[in-house]
Amino acid sequence: MSSDHEQQRSRLSSEQAEQPSDEPWADLELSLPHGRSPTGIVSFIERVLVELTYEDVGAEFVSTSVAGVKRTQFVAVDDIGQRFKKRYFDERLGWHETTVSREAVREELVNRLSKLPLDRIDETSNTDPDTFRVVPIHQF
Repeated sequence: MSSDHEQQRSRLSSEQAEQPSDEPWADLELSLPHGRSPTGIVSFIERVLVELTYEDVGAEFVSTSVAGVKRTQFVAVDDIGQRFKKRYFDERLGWHETTVSREAVREELVNRLSKLPLDRIDETSNTDPDTFRVVPIHQF
């Protein structure tokens, strides 16, 4: 038999899980295809870059195709957000890591999130959509 304290703690935990996160980056998620305009994508990426600079978070783009899963992750490596660590994973090749400029991150993310997934037209419908998200670094 559980005590009143344990029941209250359990109830509080479940209530917290149902509430949306107060983190400023919590809603920075996008699946392709999406309905955002080119200007909306640029604005979205600028917001992502600000969060990467000032919060302990990283950005991750995941693409799944018949060739396998590919992940690209970005994490700021300086306090002013001008240099980022870019980690790329391909199931066949493994991980590759490099340092890139803010402009390179911006350009790559705008290009990836702006393109239509035309290269996936012939793939089966059970292939997961490409996704982009901002998450705490410890979740990578």
